[in-house]
Amino acid sequence: MKRHLISTADLTREDALLILDTAEQMAQVSARSVKKLPTLRGRTIVNLFFEDSTRTRTSFEVAEKRLSADVINFSAKGSSVSKGESLKDTALTLQAMGADAVVIRHGASGAPKLLADSDWLHGSVVNAGDGTHEHPTQALLDAFTMRRHLNPGVGHDLAGRRVTIVGDVLHSRVARSNVHLLHTLGAEVTLVAPPTLMPFGVETWPCQTSYDLDAALNKADAVMMLRVQRERMNAAFFPTQREYTRRYGLDARRLALMPEHALVMHPGPMVRGMEIESDIADSARAVIVEQVANGVSVRMAVLYLLLGGSEPAITTSSSEETGK
Repeated sequence: MKRHLISTADLTREDALLILDTAEQMAQVSARSVKKLPTLRGRTIVNLFFEDSTRTRTSFEVAEKRLSADVINFSAKGSSVSKGESLKDTALTLQAMGADAVVIRHGASGAPKLLADSDWLHGSVVNAGDGTHEHPTQALLDAFTMRRHLNPGVGHDLAGRRVTIVGDVLHSRVARSNVHLLHTLGAEVTLVAPPTLMPFGVETWPCQTSYDLDAALNKADAVMMLRVQRERMNAAFFPTQREYTRRYGLDARRLALMPEHALVMHPGPMVRGMEIESDIADSARAVIVEQVANGVSVRMAVLYLLLGGSEPAITTSSSEETGK
């Protein structure tokens, strides 16, 4: 792997499979009574979040602590950033503190790349979501979840599988990251959204597009529903919430159109009753809670591969098993 993880478009098939296979090993750690490895002992990781986050930030923090790293949580609210401090000065401060890696979420697309390409910080940079650009670890945990159900096994990809991603594609960094990664892993991706919520230039992406959700469901192996991101909207992109739900919401009728083995996914947070009915979100077909659990294993794998060196990810020495 490269020194940073900024975009899934930067990952080769070999890189992606290495992360997914390493995540399988990390999942074994989560099944132990002592859920820790000494791999990153003595390393310092800073979670630098300029946007509110519960799921992603907590997942990274759990992953870091399971790898025995020293963790610093930095929130823009109440910090010098809220007083006008620049990203450069924040990065220089973290470098002075000896940060080995920075996990950054930022409202501006491109901020993690700016940090990675600069000489302000010598450690690794992991993109935890930047504006409407990308969210690579979310796409990796989504692919990890799909592979476990649709083509399980170390070294396996998602070749020939069909994935339908539905909803607010325009504002979704998750959709962008998933399109690139799933294409790299051999899957066929179809984006479904109202015309107003399709990004400009989407015809250049390695995927198909459709405005008709019903027509895209009958051959899907996985259907991923996206949240409508009203906080990023400065105009009316559809007439009413009811109209959006009628045309692009996942309900029992549409679930019946999907193959019996097809997965129901959502990156969260969900708006129940809008993009997905509550009964569908809680059904046996949904792997939404599993996605959250898998996020810890995938983020452990990413941090291990960026910072852990060449030693085995998991050893079976008695000292590690007992947490000593």
